[in-house]
Amino acid sequence: MGLFDFLKPKQAQRPNIKQVLTSAEKTNGSPRSPVSKEEELALDKERRAVEKFTRGMISVRDIIAPSAIEVNFNTMMIGNKYFRSYFAVKFPAVVSPNWLEPLINFEYPIDISTFYYPHDTAEILKILRRRIAEFQATLNIEIEAGRQGDPIVAKQLEDALAFQSQLAAGTEKYFQYALYITVHADTIEELNRISKNLEGTMATLGIIIKVATLQQEEAFQSTIPYGWDKIQMFQNLQTTAIATTFPFVSSELTQDHGVLYGINLHNNSLVIFDRFSLPNANSVVLAASGSGKSYTVKLEAVRSLMLGVKIIVIDPEKEFDRLCAAVGGDYISFSQDGAQKLNPFELSGVYSPDEDELRFKILTVAGLIKIMLGGSITPEEAAILDRALILTYKEKGITPDPSTHSKEPPLLEDLYKILNAMSEEEAHSMARRLETYLRGSAAGVFDRKSTVNINSDFTVFSIRDLADNLRPMAMYVMLDYIWTKIKRDKKKRLLIIDEAWIMMQHQDAARFVYSIAKRARKYGLGLTTITQDVDDFLNSDYGKAIVSNSSMQILLKQSPSTIEKLQKVFYLTEGEKSFLLSAGIGQGLFFAGANHVAIQVVASEDEHKLITTNPHELQAMQERENMASGKDEPDLTSR
Repeated sequence: MGLFDFLKPKQAQRPNIKQVLTSAEKTNGSPRSPVSKEEELALDKERRAVEKFTRGMISVRDIIAPSAIEVNFNTMMIGNKYFRSYFAVKFPAVVSPNWLEPLINFEYPIDISTFYYPHDTAEILKILRRRIAEFQATLNIEIEAGRQGDPIVAKQLEDALAFQSQLAAGTEKYFQYALYITVHADTIEELNRISKNLEGTMATLGIIIKVATLQQEEAFQSTIPYGWDKIQMFQNLQTTAIATTFPFVSSELTQDHGVLYGINLHNNSLVIFDRFSLPNANSVVLAASGSGKSYTVKLEAVRSLMLGVKIIVIDPEKEFDRLCAAVGGDYISFSQDGAQKLNPFELSGVYSPDEDELRFKILTVAGLIKIMLGGSITPEEAAILDRALILTYKEKGITPDPSTHSKEPPLLEDLYKILNAMSEEEAHSMARRLETYLRGSAAGVFDRKSTVNINSDFTVFSIRDLADNLRPMAMYVMLDYIWTKIKRDKKKRLLIIDEAWIMMQHQDAARFVYSIAKRARKYGLGLTTITQDVDDFLNSDYGKAIVSNSSMQILLKQSPSTIEKLQKVFYLTEGEKSFLLSAGIGQGLFFAGANHVAIQVVASEDEHKLITTNPHELQAMQERENMASGKDEPDLTSR
């Protein structure tokens, strides 16, 4: 039988011409006169016409069958996809319940097939009696020869006797067990990478798997859901061991301590997790507008606050103001006319032997100036800008010597003067373009001394009152300032960047966010990036790198235009893809390290009042507050 022969529908048996002639000769059991040659030719012509018509019909097999199948030495190609199938040849001696969980929750989509073969207990007891007799005879021969019995044979005899007793008592039964795995990918390079990861995962479980060399077709057929075992590569197991291979297990993310994120939709257990227990505490939240991403992050923030974690938020749309006021935090509104300012030239004053802070600060400020100058500068301008920044700090007495870093930092005005004093025309051109931030329409935002201190356990930086073209620069300055403060005082903190796609639009800003993601763990920081514009975020190399450097990811409801890209990045199954397209508000996939579950974010009534941004709910709450305070009593006479 061929690879997909089982899909062929049974064809109705058509009578041949002889049968037609024979039946035509009979009427009510009586023979009829033979048909003429003309009638025979007419019947034959009709038969050929029917067969030709049948061949032109489309069957189910034609619809679902691939365009081509290529079976190779250790791979298969079906259509445009590559497949590789494995079989297990050895299992660990000692196992525990759910020991196959790493395989069930493997990071890439794979097909797993298991076969269980029960055997008659009476037949197994006969075999055991014979084997026990052989073991005992071997030991007796050794003892009679004056030698100590082989300890391996003695152990085998002990195990055989114990198993015999269990079989006789009916507490154990004998099974044979087969495990087959098929991996698939779009390219042979990706298939090899997934195969290597699978072999490593299985090795950590104590399972030895082999590629089904020259049996890829049979092994593939053994993993499709048709109940065929064409490899017959099984191992002997008893009831207790076979029960631990039960594959239908659900992932759990319930720790003894951590933040309650919601309810596991697989089994209704609680998703309680401490993100600081992961290799890094970074998190990425990707979701469509209105799917509950800000709601989820605010809920995590307020619950983390109760566990002693300090929260810092960059809020472009003023969504954290009510929560900040409720917990007694500092709300810093960044605007041109406001009194709260940040100086991008400020240093942390913290010495680290493995980091040249002045050099890092110059690179950071250079990235900001590039954004101010339009996003791109020539190599000549970049060299001049670097030299000008070094001179700007030097004029204030700040050098690579850490003892000078506590001096008064320069301002944007100082850099402007240095550029004007240089002889190169490129320097004068950059100075003219910076004038808009010193004397033009953007003055008062980036050219003042810092007046902000992060002293509260909950601090929110708002940029809603800034023009759209100034927001990326403001977020850049805020991140730089926050990073400077974090290095001064190492504590367990969460830094939340809402609408992170704004930063991804500029390469220098994206690079800076990525540098924080890489170094955050060193300073006890967990970076959370939130975005609804998945395309802008994942189209950036730095955006992809930030996702890779985040041990925790939360995917909520997605739009059809972005789901294909997410499926490739996160290796989502078709079921997970469909779930994200149809998910309700607050529903999604929660990834933590190697595990992920479907989650429903749930808040208490009091928490919901603090974090909701639903305009109808906010209006209703405001009306109730007004009525309670007597500010706006309803007119009952009009009813």
